[in-house]
Amino acid sequence: MTLPETSVATRRNRRRASSFATSVLRFVVTVVTTIFGLLVVTFFIGRVIPIDPVLAIVGDRAPAHLYERTRIELGLNLPIYQQFFIYAKQALSGNFGTSVLTSNPVLEDIRRVFPATMELATIGTLIGSIVGVPLGVLAAVRRGSIADQIVRVIGLIGYSVPIFWLGLLALVLFYAQLRWVAFPGRVDIVYEYSFSPQTGFYLLDAAMQGQWEVMWDLFRHIALPGGLLGYFSLAYISRMTRSFMLNELSQEYVVAARAKGLSETRIIWFHALRNAAVPLVTVIALSYANLLEGSVLTETIFSWPGLGLYITNSLQNADMNAVLGGTLVIGAVFVGINIFSDLLYRTLDPRTRSR
Repeated sequence: MTLPETSVATRRNRRRASSFATSVLRFVVTVVTTIFGLLVVTFFIGRVIPIDPVLAIVGDRAPAHLYERTRIELGLNLPIYQQFFIYAKQALSGNFGTSVLTSNPVLEDIRRVFPATMELATIGTLIGSIVGVPLGVLAAVRRGSIADQIVRVIGLIGYSVPIFWLGLLALVLFYAQLRWVAFPGRVDIVYEYSFSPQTGFYLLDAAMQGQWEVMWDLFRHIALPGGLLGYFSLAYISRMTRSFMLNELSQEYVVAARAKGLSETRIIWFHALRNAAVPLVTVIALSYANLLEGSVLTETIFSWPGLGLYITNSLQNADMNAVLGGTLVIGAVFVGINIFSDLLYRTLDPRTRSR
C-alpha cells in the first residue's frame, strides 16, 4: 500500500472512530437526561398531590410531637433541593422506601407483582403482532376494498372505545353470560396453595412443573384481559403495518420485481414485508412498552394482581412511596424499551448507522 493510500485509510478510520464516539456520547447524554427528567417528574408528583405522607404513616389522630418527629425522619423539613437529592440518591440505589399498605420494602413488592404485568403485556403483544401484522398487510394489498375498510374500522374502534367500558362489557358477555372465561383474578383459589410459582410468571412455572390442569385454569383467567390488551395492540400494529406496506409497495423495486415475473405472494411477503419489518420491530417494541405502562385500568377491572393494580390500591390508601416507586419503575422500563428499540432499528437498518 502506497503512502497516500495509507493516509486516506488512516483518515477514514479516524472519522469512523470519531463518529462512533459521538454516537456513544449522544446515547449516554440521552439516557442520563431522560432518567434525570423522570426523577424530577416523579419527585414533584409526590409534592403536588394533596396527600400528606406523614399522616399516611402516623394517622390523623397522632400527637403533634410524633407527627413532627416523623416529618423530620422523612426529611420533609429540609429545603426542596436537598429533598430531591436524597430522593434521587435513594431511587437510583433501588430504595423506594417502605409501603404503608403492605409494610414491605416497595422494591420487594414491585418484584412480586411486576411479573404478572409482564405476563399480561406479553400475551397482549403476541396477539397484537400475530393478528395485527397479517391484517395490516391485507389492508395494504387490497387498498380501498371491503377488507381494507373492515381492518380500518377495527383499528378505529380500538383507538376510540375506552378500555374500561370494553372490559366491563366483555366481563358481562364472556363471564357472566357465556361462562367461557374464569372469574377475574390470576388463578383459581383451588390452586393457590397447591401451585408454587418459582419465577413469578405463572404460565411458565406451570409448564415447567407439568401442571397442565393449573395451566388451563391460568389460560382461562388471562384470556379475557390478555385478549383485550391484544385487541388494542392489534389496532395500533395493523394500522402501522398498513402504512409501512403502502410505502413499500409504491417503491421502484416492487415494480421491477413484477416486471421480472415474480409472483405477487413472493413480492408481498418476501420483499415488501421484509423491508417494512425494520420499522415494524420498533412499533411492536413500543406497543409492548405501552401495554406495560397502560394496563392499570385493565388490571383494576379484572382484579389482575400486577403493578397497575398495586399502584391503584396504593394511591387509594395514600401510600405515596409505593405510588412513586411503581411510577418510576414503569417509566424506567418504558425508557429502556424505547432505547432498545432504537438500537435494534439501527442494527437492522444499515442506512441509519451513518447518521
